[in-house]
Amino acid sequence: MKKTIRIGAGAGYSGDRIEPAIELAEKGEIDYLIFECLAERTIALAQQLKMKDSTLGYDPLLADRMHAVLRICNEKGIKIITNMGAANPLAAVEKIKEIARTLGLEKLKIAAVSGDDVLTVVQDGNYLDDTGSLVTELGSRLLSANAYLGAQPLVDALAQGADVIVTGRVADPALVLAPLIHAFGWPMDDWHRLGQGTLVGHLLECAGQITGGYFADPGYKDVANLARLGFPIGEVSEDGSVIITKVAGSGGSVTAATCKEQLLYEIHDPAAYLTPDVVADFSGVTITEIGKDRVAIRGATGHPKTGMLKVSIGYVDSYIGEGQMSYAGPGALARARLALDIVAERLKIADVKVGETRYDLIGVNAIHGSALSASNPEPYEVRIRVAGRTSTMKEAVRIGNEVETLYTCGPAGGGGATKSAKDVVAVRSTLLPQALVPTTVHYEEI
Repeated sequence: MKKTIRIGAGAGYSGDRIEPAIELAEKGEIDYLIFECLAERTIALAQQLKMKDSTLGYDPLLADRMHAVLRICNEKGIKIITNMGAANPLAAVEKIKEIARTLGLEKLKIAAVSGDDVLTVVQDGNYLDDTGSLVTELGSRLLSANAYLGAQPLVDALAQGADVIVTGRVADPALVLAPLIHAFGWPMDDWHRLGQGTLVGHLLECAGQITGGYFADPGYKDVANLARLGFPIGEVSEDGSVIITKVAGSGGSVTAATCKEQLLYEIHDPAAYLTPDVVADFSGVTITEIGKDRVAIRGATGHPKTGMLKVSIGYVDSYIGEGQMSYAGPGALARARLALDIVAERLKIADVKVGETRYDLIGVNAIHGSALSASNPEPYEVRIRVAGRTSTMKEAVRIGNEVETLYTCGPAGGGGATKSAKDVVAVRSTLLPQALVPTTVHYEEI
């Protein structure tokens, strides 16, 4: 049993940079490389792709990431754990096998963790979502229902010698907690260590956020070399305490301040962070800078898990149509305001069936509204944006079309028109007893 293991965070969201993960694999001296790529709506969008093509539904950058790091990790004995399986972990495993053969790898064991897809369960039950409505009331608009799995099936896969583990929806910290349980032999009811391990997972899950990305604010919180931002490494001891660091010479920084911001990120109650594995308590955490880009963090504890799993429900909420156009030079603001007035009237004349609408002057009032923006000086250039929510795609398309007609039917000097229409995939949540969500682990080897 190792006294310390090193875990690198290779991604914090689906579209994250790939170069920092390569750097971690090549120079980080890590034991595990984690890719956390699954946001709340991402899996519903992946389900849409899978419905169209049964071979799709995994993360669109999975192939690029595996081409970049699989050979390095295989040669160095680095285990890869990721939720890039999204809606289709089994298809993701097949893609990884294909890539491994292309790279000439001779020995690789890949595990797919399944069981998070609970769409049939919620369709057949009487479950209330977080709006107080029955999930079944969504009817045909319901796209997906995925439970947040815990660490146990990942631990099982590691125990069976998996080199790469691909999951769908799991709790983000579980991607890191699983290798800690496996490496240190923690019991699944050692609530204090599970709480500390969950803290480590929470600190690492957003990758570059804890090394200065998103933290940066010029003149207030300066961070050097963000274009070459290094992603974090957690040096974890058997008691669950961790030192957060990064590859020497990489961009960004690891400080007490960057770690504190990540600690508080997306936490509702720091004393009761609910996960499938433990109710973690971060209220007693201590953070100490012990060297350049080295921060020691300890003090999390835990309490018994609730026995319930959060389920993320994806559904088609509506459609949004949008159009944009720019105006510049003297009188740009007046012309932009006239353009918005014209579009508003045109939508009425043309009887476009639109519900909620926005008429924004980007750079003037689009973020903080007219009241807070009123005292700002008049800009030399401004871009208008008209967006509306509709019940059909056909009506959504008409909104952008009306903005585009401003080229010849609106005020002078408009240009750079764009338009779009898309369906809106929204998310609700419900709870399921953990006993109703069995998991399976499927293995493939080369």
